[in-house]
Amino acid sequence: MIGYRNASLADAEVMDRIYRTGFCDTFAHLYDPKDLQTFLSEFSLERWREELSDPSYAFRLAEEGAAPFGYIKLGPISLPVEPAVPAIELKQLYLLKEWHGKGAADALMEWALAEAAERGAHQLYLSVYTENWRARRFYERFGFVFHAPYVFMVGGHADEDMIMRREL
Repeated sequence: MIGYRNASLADAEVMDRIYRTGFCDTFAHLYDPKDLQTFLSEFSLERWREELSDPSYAFRLAEEGAAPFGYIKLGPISLPVEPAVPAIELKQLYLLKEWHGKGAADALMEWALAEAAERGAHQLYLSVYTENWRARRFYERFGFVFHAPYVFMVGGHADEDMIMRREL
């Protein structure tokens, strides 16, 4: 049975593990190992703890029993956008690959939409790799639309991403 809860400071290590595993399972084959290592080194346990302690961020975990397998993270806008209304960014949504297609991503997204609105946001932004068709279809199903192209750096490698936006 899948359960959901807000993440706490004690979850920093498990979130780091899910992030690294999810990112590498999806994207590692695209990058030179040095670029991948440089990118992943930007996400230290200290950084996770800082974000988990910062009230401008919100995290929700998906777990089976007491074993977390996915999360979603909202936070302040860092993408190169200039919203005319209050906005928030969907920073990350990761599930371990064995949990893809089992409904947890939908539940986490529903939570994120409600949480963003509860925080007073009128728009929700995210970035997605242009070749990540599964993620793009998922976001489109939830009403996200193309907003602008975006260069996402992984070490010294420039990815062609896109910024998507959803009105809340």
